[in-house]
Amino acid sequence: MHPSPPALSDKPLAPGLYIVSTPIGNLRDITLRALDVLAACDTVLAEDTRVTAKLLAAYNLSKRVERYDEHAAEKARPRILAALAAGARIALVSDSGTPLISDPGYRLVREVVEAGIQVFPVPGPSAALAALAGAGLPTDRFLFAGFPPPRSAGRRAAFAALAPIRATLVFYEGGSRLAASLADMAAVFGPRQGAVGRELTKLHETFVRGELTALAVD
Repeated sequence: MHPSPPALSDKPLAPGLYIVSTPIGNLRDITLRALDVLAACDTVLAEDTRVTAKLLAAYNLSKRVERYDEHAAEKARPRILAALAAGARIALVSDSGTPLISDPGYRLVREVVEAGIQVFPVPGPSAALAALAGAGLPTDRFLFAGFPPPRSAGRRAAFAALAPIRATLVFYEGGSRLAASLADMAAVFGPRQGAVGRELTKLHETFVRGELTALAVD
């Protein structure tokens, strides 16, 4: 028999803001600690309440879920800060992966820290790190650059600014713009090695690797 995993703690969940990483596709990638926090917290702040409701339902968790995205953030922060100051235990999640990584949350964390309230990172899945791990590219130095600009001229300018950096560059890109972004990368970076990861951790997970010039026409 396999031994049971150790309990997180016998103590009640401490007051504060918990930054909880959630699966990027495969629901079994959630951590035991994340489940402990989601089960014990008072409120879950979610980028999309429908996505988070499905995750909670998968683990039979019933929680008050409130919207916290780029549109609701400014109005919601004072109320959240007041609740935290009163001793609430609040979990912040994104639709998938680690919150704040190309997701809303940075300003909330900054204001919580400035208010002297505890912030607890609960690490776990990250699309950027999962892609880097499977890319077959150097991992000793890397730079996460988020989403490129939506238009070609802006993308090429952004890529040109990053070109001198001696590190593996990690980007997020939507499927509808992927081919155009790869073409711009090939034009700016030249025959640099690259990799494209799709549907990571899901049934149809794929990696395509090679020179950017080849990936742009793949």
